[in-house]
Amino acid sequence: MATLAAAAVLGAPLLPGAAAAQDAPRLPLAVLPGIGAADPRQPVAIGAAPWRALGRVQTELGGRCTGTLVAPRLVLTAAHCLVNGRSRSLVQPGSVHFLLGYDRGDAVAHARVAAFQVGPGFQANPIGPGSADWAVLVLAEPIGRPDRMLHLLRDPPAPRTPLMLGGYQQDRPEVLLADSGCRAIGILRQGAGSMLAHDCAGTRGASGAPLLARGPDGLWGIAGVASSVQADAALGLAVPAAAIALPADQPRPR
Repeated sequence: MATLAAAAVLGAPLLPGAAAAQDAPRLPLAVLPGIGAADPRQPVAIGAAPWRALGRVQTELGGRCTGTLVAPRLVLTAAHCLVNGRSRSLVQPGSVHFLLGYDRGDAVAHARVAAFQVGPGFQANPIGPGSADWAVLVLAEPIGRPDRMLHLLRDPPAPRTPLMLGGYQQDRPEVLLADSGCRAIGILRQGAGSMLAHDCAGTRGASGAPLLARGPDGLWGIAGVASSVQADAALGLAVPAAAIALPADQPRPR
C-alpha cells in the first residue's frame, strides 16, 4: 500500500444561531483524496441506526470533522481534528463543539466541549503518530441516550469483513455521506503501534468518523477511528478501537 497522509480538516464553523449553510457543490473526484475513480458514497438517514450516534465536530477556528457518541458525555474523534493549523498546537477545549445528528443546519443536540484527551504520544507538530490519532471529547453536558451511542469493538475485524464509513465530508459537509459497501484489509504495524487498513471511500471531513463493523451480537460497533487516506484511491487507515482508552467509569470495549 502506498504511503497515506493525514486527512485535512477544512471549512468554516456553523454554530447554533447561525444561518444554515447551503449544501456545498460537489468537487471533482480528482481533487478529493480517499475516493478514487468511482464514488460509492451516498447520503444516509441520520436518524437511523447506526448513524444516529454520529455528529459534526467543529472548532471556532473553522475546522470540521466527524465524531461519535460513546457515552452520554463522551465523543470519539481524531486527535488531528483538534490541531490549530496556524499555531500547530492543540486548540482550547472550549472552542470545540459537537452537533449530534447534524443535517443541513439542524442538529438533534449541541454541546460545547469541556475537556479532551488525545492518544498517548500524539503530537500536534508534526502531526502524529497515526496510531495515537484519536481523541475523546468530554462534553460540558450529557446529550447522549443509549440508542444514540455506539460501543467500541474489542477485536479487530478480519480481512474482508464488511465495513461502513460515514462522515461530514469536504464536498458535502451539510449531510452525512457514507460508503456502506467496503471491507477491512488488515492490521498494519506503524512504528510502535498499529493501524487498521480498509478500502472505504472517505475524504477530508470524515476524519474522526467511526469505522463500523458488526460485533459478536450482530449490532454495529466501532472498529476504528478514521485517521488518514491515500491520495488517489479509496484506501485508508484507522486507529483500531482496541487501542483507544475511554475513562475508567465509561463503557469498555465489548
